[in-house]
Amino acid sequence: MEKLSLLTTEGSNPKTMRLDEMSIGDILRTMNDEDQTVALAVRQVIPEIEKTVEKVVEAFKNGGRLLYIGAGTSGRVGVMDAVECPPTFGTSPDLVKAVLAGGEGAMYQAVEGAEDDETLGAKDVEDLQVNSKDVIIGIAASGRTPYVKGALNHAKSCGATTVSLSNNENSLISSYADIPIEVITGPEILTGSTRLRAATSHKLILNMISTTAMVKTGKVYQNLMVDVNASNFKLRERAKKMVCTITEMDEDRAESVLEETGYNVKLAIVMILAQVDKEKAQDLIISADGFVGKAVKLASMEEG
Repeated sequence: MEKLSLLTTEGSNPKTMRLDEMSIGDILRTMNDEDQTVALAVRQVIPEIEKTVEKVVEAFKNGGRLLYIGAGTSGRVGVMDAVECPPTFGTSPDLVKAVLAGGEGAMYQAVEGAEDDETLGAKDVEDLQVNSKDVIIGIAASGRTPYVKGALNHAKSCGATTVSLSNNENSLISSYADIPIEVITGPEILTGSTRLRAATSHKLILNMISTTAMVKTGKVYQNLMVDVNASNFKLRERAKKMVCTITEMDEDRAESVLEETGYNVKLAIVMILAQVDKEKAQDLIISADGFVGKAVKLASMEEG
């Protein structure tokens, strides 16, 4: 087992050796300065993130899933990203799913020993019935968490594409990944507290992966979330604004079409831009693999 003391994430930050003596303002400014280095560290691993997105897009197109596996803060960041996909992109809760060591209760209270159980990681992956269509991202700031190691190892044996996300070079879990992502954020201002910069890097990267994959599978038109699940007043208003912006239609007409489609923004846009009824718009969207722009072009080609 790798010694924790040798890990970069466990190192002592020379800029904060007197953290307990610093003023509140100085602590905050130092944290802000250090946080600004995270995005630059993420930029260094964009090639690996790009490879991951390509695999996720392929998975989505072939009936596969994106699964996040982690413990503690790393696992919770995975949960945060996964649960936002259904309302933002209208996806099934099973398309992007997060599994946390110790179960759902570990989201709110630490489950002692769960992250040290390699067998538990393997079992949780087995319970998900992982297969060769899936992409599994194991997240561990230290890069040596046994739970994540067990999960990745089992996923690999199932033929899934495995990705590791850690904050140390040559991390243990990298050896179990087809695509290792090692984002070096350095020692935290509070020694070993990887809920800080390390976790911030994880959130940035998972957001990049899921959002870009959704863009490339037709969930976005221009820069608008046209598959949003308009489940409340705010989202219905956003849906109306999107339709008005894209079609240059007045609010009353946009609302009328949206009501006809059950507030399906994508369907409403195609109906208006292609000047077709709901059934035809649905057929066009299916033929266009979910892409609005392509659906409208298909309609134009049919007219021609």
